[in-house]
Amino acid sequence: MQNKFVRFRARSFVAFALVPEAPLEGWLQDLDSWIASSPGFFTGRPVVLDLNALELQTHEIAGLVQQLLDRGIRTYAIESRGIDTLGPDLPPLLRGAKETAIKEEKEEPAKPESPSEAEPQGSSSSLIIEAPIRSGQSIFHPHGDVIVLGSASFGSEILAGGSIHVYGTLRGRAFAGAWGNRDARIFCRRNEAELLAVDGWYRTAEDMESSTRGKAIQAHLNEGVILVEPLN
Repeated sequence: MQNKFVRFRARSFVAFALVPEAPLEGWLQDLDSWIASSPGFFTGRPVVLDLNALELQTHEIAGLVQQLLDRGIRTYAIESRGIDTLGPDLPPLLRGAKETAIKEEKEEPAKPESPSEAEPQGSSSSLIIEAPIRSGQSIFHPHGDVIVLGSASFGSEILAGGSIHVYGTLRGRAFAGAWGNRDARIFCRRNEAELLAVDGWYRTAEDMESSTRGKAIQAHLNEGVILVEPLN
């Protein structure tokens, strides 16, 4: 008889880390505002719950996981230095997690190890999109800047490890520095964005200055606040 065996493979995935802060009620309200601005953003995406900033009991963690589930967010794993075990009814504890940070090399940008179809071999760390980005389409590029030569439609999203440049109209959602780059920026020729975010900090269309709508702008972080400024 042929011996049967179980195959194991090591895989690595990019997950979004949610970092709750006290008071939890206020943090959940902010999360509700984010979800209202970007419905479906967390759908199908692995989410790690980073509890290192809080001291919660097991039953409180269970309640928080359920509150996230009620909002359509499924917790993939939990990270906390102060907890040894959570029991079988909660997501597993994540050990030895490393933050992904994007470092911009000025002289010799590193080439990706496994170039994708959208990233031809020999290209720089920037991803150039020549076609317009359609509604419902997501551009996901953790290795550097994203440059869009056309426009981005409502309901589209761009996630970049570096900066985002849109040479047409930006109508969707743009997430620059999404893997920990506070120096990333967002540039567009015409700002009709639903949401602009840099390193996890964000502004929605409702709380942007009216003077920046329909104009060429740049968005960047300044002491934990996103500034949206016209480009002269």
